[in-house]
Amino acid sequence: MRAMILNRITDLKINKKPLQLVELPEPEPSEDEVLIKVSACGVCHTELDEIEGRTPPSFFPMVLGHQVVGKVVQKGENVRKLNIGDRVGVPWIYSSCGKCEYCLKGEENLCPEFKATGRDVFGGYAELMVVKENFAHPIPEIFSDEEAAPLLCAGAIGYRSLRLANIENGQRLGLTGFGASGHLVMKMVKHKYPDTSVYVFARSKSEQEFALELGAVWSGDTEAESPEKLHAIIDTTPVWKPVVEAMKNLKPGGRLVINAIRKEDRDKNYLLNLDYPVHLWMEKEIKSVANVALRDVREFLQLAAEIPVKPEFQTYSLEEANQALTELKERKIRGAKVLVIK
Repeated sequence: MRAMILNRITDLKINKKPLQLVELPEPEPSEDEVLIKVSACGVCHTELDEIEGRTPPSFFPMVLGHQVVGKVVQKGENVRKLNIGDRVGVPWIYSSCGKCEYCLKGEENLCPEFKATGRDVFGGYAELMVVKENFAHPIPEIFSDEEAAPLLCAGAIGYRSLRLANIENGQRLGLTGFGASGHLVMKMVKHKYPDTSVYVFARSKSEQEFALELGAVWSGDTEAESPEKLHAIIDTTPVWKPVVEAMKNLKPGGRLVINAIRKEDRDKNYLLNLDYPVHLWMEKEIKSVANVALRDVREFLQLAAEIPVKPEFQTYSLEEANQALTELKERKIRGAKVLVIK
């Protein structure tokens, strides 16, 4: 099978082609796994974190990609719920132990044996991949393969972030960063909390304009002060500066939810600008998001079909994965980026 592989940690500013197109042996499903013929795979900022070593792969070479959509073409003898021809998606959560206190509470994302798709096992930048039956999610018919791919990470993690923000209808919500996840959160908010006003902080004018197109009541620069203080803010950026800037825009008792696997180090000294009375006082909270649990993916796909949430996206061929990653690194973003694998 064709696959784009990462052979080593590298700096995308220097190496614009970190992935190499190769032929790999076709994987064989075990007794509780299915083999998927991949049709689409979303491109995520977490892949940049893997390539640049902030959350490095468990081994090399690695096939990246954790927003995978495809059809079941083979299944193990113990697979009962899925059939040949079923269309399924595979998100960042590839597997967990199923036995620990977290798994038993439906918090598989916190499991000490959590394995990530495209980091700990081969992912979707390839023509084929295997996954355990219980961690493959049926895709609602309303979505095309390309539409479904971003929902599996940008959408699901956005859904978890919105849950953790713990807002009520009518309260004010901020979004700092407005890429793949941010624009899907906006669509969810309009459905779940129709009286909630959304304020968007974004670095580029194009992102600010995009936010207004989708219904934000205000948009401004990352460092701007919102016209009103906000009950909660969701941060979807890869850097530290928006975290500090967001805190000054929270109401007393407000909550900042950081939706990121890792933060880049280039501006970590910005944290030294954290001023207690300005940014943290008055019982403000900071909550991190750790991966996604199975319920996040399943609940979000159902919600997305009901609304429906249709993400904006750009498509690339498998061979163009390096181009998509470079554009993501350079913040050339409007919606999501998706590899189409034929």
